[in-house]
Amino acid sequence: MSDKSSSDQPDLPALSDDELRETLDRLAALSLDMSDRLEEQTKAINRISTATSEARRAAQAAKDQTNPETYGELVGATIDGKINDNLARMGRMATDLLKVSNRTQEVLKKAEDDTSAALRDIWEREQKADRLKSRLPWFGLGAVVLALAMSVLLPRFLASNAATCAVLGAMWTTTTTGVDACVFYAE
Repeated sequence: MSDKSSSDQPDLPALSDDELRETLDRLAALSLDMSDRLEEQTKAINRISTATSEARRAAQAAKDQTNPETYGELVGATIDGKINDNLARMGRMATDLLKVSNRTQEVLKKAEDDTSAALRDIWEREQKADRLKSRLPWFGLGAVVLALAMSVLLPRFLASNAATCAVLGAMWTTTTTGVDACVFYAE
Protein backbone atom coordinates (compact mmCIF):
# COMPACT_ATOMS: atom_id res chain seq x y z
CA MET A 1 0.00 0.00 0.00
CA SER A 2 1.00 3.47 -0.49
CA ASP A 3 1.92 5.87 2.26
CA LYS A 4 -0.54 8.37 1.07
CA SER A 5 -4.01 7.83 2.28
CA SER A 6 -6.57 7.72 -0.39
CA SER A 7 -9.18 9.42 1.74
CA ASP A 8 -9.91 13.06 1.72
CA GLN A 9 -9.25 13.41 5.39
CA PRO A 10 -6.01 14.89 6.44
CA ASP A 11 -3.87 12.98 8.85
CA LEU A 12 -4.45 14.35 12.35
CA PRO A 13 -2.40 13.63 15.34
CA ALA A 14 -3.88 11.22 17.90
CA LEU A 15 -5.69 12.81 20.84
CA SER A 16 -4.88 12.20 24.42
CA ASP A 17 -7.31 10.58 26.83
CA ASP A 18 -8.24 13.92 28.37
CA GLU A 19 -8.80 15.43 24.97
CA LEU A 20 -10.87 12.42 23.95
CA ARG A 21 -12.98 12.76 27.13
CA GLU A 22 -13.42 16.45 26.55
CA THR A 23 -14.38 15.80 22.94
CA LEU A 24 -16.84 13.11 24.01
CA ASP A 25 -18.27 15.47 26.62
CA ARG A 26 -18.62 18.17 23.99
CA LEU A 27 -20.22 15.68 21.61
CA ALA A 28 -22.59 14.54 24.42
CA ALA A 29 -23.43 18.16 25.26
CA LEU A 30 -23.91 18.88 21.57
CA SER A 31 -26.16 15.77 21.26
CA LEU A 32 -28.20 16.88 24.29
CA ASP A 33 -28.44 20.39 22.92
CA MET A 34 -29.51 19.00 19.54
CA SER A 35 -32.01 16.70 21.29
CA ASP A 36 -33.45 19.64 23.25
CA ARG A 37 -33.68 21.70 20.07
CA LEU A 38 -35.33 18.81 18.23
CA GLU A 39 -37.78 18.38 21.13
CA GLU A 40 -38.61 22.11 21.07
CA GLN A 41 -39.02 21.96 17.30
CA THR A 42 -41.25 18.89 17.68
CA LYS A 43 -43.36 20.75 20.22
CA ALA A 44 -43.50 23.78 17.92
CA ILE A 45 -44.45 21.54 15.00
CA ASN A 46 -47.16 19.90 17.17
CA ARG A 47 -48.50 23.35 18.17
CA ILE A 48 -48.46 24.43 14.54
CA SER A 49 -50.18 21.18 13.55
CA THR A 50 -52.84 21.68 16.27
CA ALA A 51 -53.35 25.31 15.25
CA THR A 52 -53.56 24.23 11.60
CA SER A 53 -56.16 21.58 12.47
CA GLU A 54 -58.17 24.09 14.47
CA ALA A 55 -57.88 26.62 11.66
CA ARG A 56 -58.99 23.95 9.19
CA ARG A 57 -62.00 23.07 11.41
CA ALA A 58 -62.85 26.77 11.84
CA ALA A 59 -62.59 27.30 8.11
CA GLN A 60 -64.87 24.29 7.50
CA ALA A 61 -67.34 25.60 10.10
CA ALA A 62 -67.24 29.04 8.49
CA LYS A 63 -67.74 27.41 5.12
CA ASP A 64 -70.71 25.45 6.49
CA GLN A 65 -72.19 28.57 8.06
CA THR A 66 -71.83 30.57 4.90
CA ASN A 67 -73.16 27.73 2.79
CA PRO A 68 -76.65 28.96 1.83
CA GLU A 69 -78.10 25.46 1.80
CA THR A 70 -76.77 24.54 5.26
CA TYR A 71 -77.62 27.96 6.65
CA GLY A 72 -81.11 27.73 5.16
CA GLU A 73 -81.65 24.30 6.75
CA LEU A 74 -80.48 25.64 10.11
CA VAL A 75 -82.74 28.68 9.87
CA GLY A 76 -85.62 26.48 8.68
CA ALA A 77 -85.17 24.04 11.55
CA THR A 78 -85.03 26.90 14.05
CA ILE A 79 -88.14 28.55 12.63
CA ASP A 80 -89.95 25.20 12.46
CA GLY A 81 -89.08 24.58 16.10
CA LYS A 82 -90.37 27.99 17.19
CA ILE A 83 -93.44 27.83 14.98
CA ASN A 84 -94.24 24.29 16.10
CA ASP A 85 -94.04 25.39 19.75
CA ASN A 86 -96.29 28.36 19.04
CA LEU A 87 -98.69 26.24 16.99
CA ALA A 88 -98.86 23.66 19.77
CA ARG A 89 -99.60 26.40 22.33
CA MET A 90 -102.20 27.93 20.02
CA GLY A 91 -103.77 24.50 19.52
CA ARG A 92 -104.02 24.01 23.28
CA MET A 93 -105.50 27.51 23.65
CA ALA A 94 -108.03 26.79 20.89
CA THR A 95 -109.03 23.55 22.62
CA ASP A 96 -109.38 25.34 25.95
CA LEU A 97 -111.43 28.13 24.33
CA LEU A 98 -113.67 25.55 22.67
CA LYS A 99 -114.24 23.82 26.01
CA VAL A 100 -115.01 27.15 27.69
CA SER A 101 -117.30 28.13 24.81
CA ASN A 102 -119.17 24.82 25.03
CA ARG A 103 -119.53 25.20 28.79
CA THR A 104 -120.76 28.78 28.31
CA GLN A 105 -123.32 27.58 25.77
CA GLU A 106 -124.51 24.93 28.21
CA VAL A 107 -124.85 27.51 30.99
CA LEU A 108 -126.66 29.94 28.67
CA LYS A 109 -129.00 27.16 27.48
CA LYS A 110 -129.72 26.24 31.11
CA ALA A 111 -130.35 29.91 31.95
CA GLU A 112 -132.66 30.21 28.93
CA ASP A 113 -134.54 27.07 29.99
CA ASP A 114 -134.80 28.35 33.56
CA THR A 115 -136.05 31.72 32.29
CA SER A 116 -138.62 30.00 30.08
CA ALA A 117 -139.77 27.83 32.98
CA ALA A 118 -140.03 30.88 35.27
CA LEU A 119 -142.01 32.83 32.64
CA ARG A 120 -144.27 29.80 32.08
CA ASP A 121 -144.89 29.56 35.86
CA ILE A 122 -145.69 33.28 36.03
CA TRP A 123 -148.07 32.96 33.06
CA GLU A 124 -149.82 29.97 34.67
CA ARG A 125 -150.20 31.88 37.96
CA GLU A 126 -151.61 34.88 36.10
CA GLN A 127 -154.08 32.56 34.35
CA LYS A 128 -155.13 31.12 37.72
CA ALA A 129 -155.49 34.64 39.14
CA ASP A 130 -157.61 35.68 36.14
CA ARG A 131 -159.85 32.61 36.57
CA LEU A 132 -160.16 33.41 40.28
CA LYS A 133 -161.02 37.04 39.46
CA SER A 134 -163.73 35.89 37.05
CA ARG A 135 -165.18 33.55 39.71
CA LEU A 136 -164.87 36.02 42.58
CA PRO A 137 -168.37 37.55 42.11
CA TRP A 138 -169.84 34.06 42.27
CA PHE A 139 -167.90 33.33 45.44
CA GLY A 140 -169.22 36.60 46.92
CA LEU A 141 -172.77 35.73 45.96
CA GLY A 142 -172.29 32.25 47.40
CA ALA A 143 -170.98 33.76 50.63
CA VAL A 144 -174.01 36.08 50.90
CA VAL A 145 -176.41 33.19 50.26
CA LEU A 146 -174.54 31.07 52.79
CA ALA A 147 -174.66 33.88 55.36
CA LEU A 148 -178.42 34.27 54.87
CA ALA A 149 -179.00 30.55 55.07
CA MET A 150 -176.86 30.28 58.17
CA SER A 151 -178.66 33.16 59.83
CA VAL A 152 -181.91 31.31 59.33
CA LEU A 153 -180.73 27.72 59.81
CA LEU A 154 -177.98 28.10 62.42
CA PRO A 155 -180.19 29.14 65.32
CA ARG A 156 -182.57 26.33 64.43
CA PHE A 157 -179.64 23.87 64.34
CA LEU A 158 -178.17 25.16 67.58
CA ALA A 159 -181.51 24.93 69.28
CA SER A 160 -181.91 21.30 68.23
CA ASN A 161 -179.97 19.78 71.17
CA ALA A 162 -179.66 20.52 74.87
CA ALA A 163 -175.93 21.40 75.01
CA THR A 164 -176.05 24.08 72.36
CA CYS A 165 -179.30 25.41 73.77
CA ALA A 166 -177.55 26.10 77.07
CA VAL A 167 -174.74 27.88 75.20
CA LEU A 168 -177.34 30.18 73.63
CA GLY A 169 -178.65 31.03 77.10
CA ALA A 170 -181.96 29.26 76.67
CA MET A 171 -183.62 26.40 78.49
CA TRP A 172 -184.23 22.91 77.14
CA THR A 173 -187.73 21.88 77.98
CA THR A 174 -190.41 19.48 76.88
CA THR A 175 -193.65 20.96 75.62
CA THR A 176 -197.14 19.71 76.53
CA THR A 177 -197.29 17.86 73.28
CA GLY A 178 -194.13 15.92 74.21
CA VAL A 179 -191.72 17.69 71.85
CA ASP A 180 -188.35 18.88 73.17
CA ALA A 181 -187.68 22.56 72.54
CA CYS A 182 -185.16 25.27 73.32
CA VAL A 183 -187.08 28.09 74.95
CA PHE A 184 -186.06 31.63 75.76
CA TYR A 185 -187.92 33.06 78.79
CA ALA A 186 -188.34 36.77 79.17
CA GLU A 187 -187.60 38.07 82.58
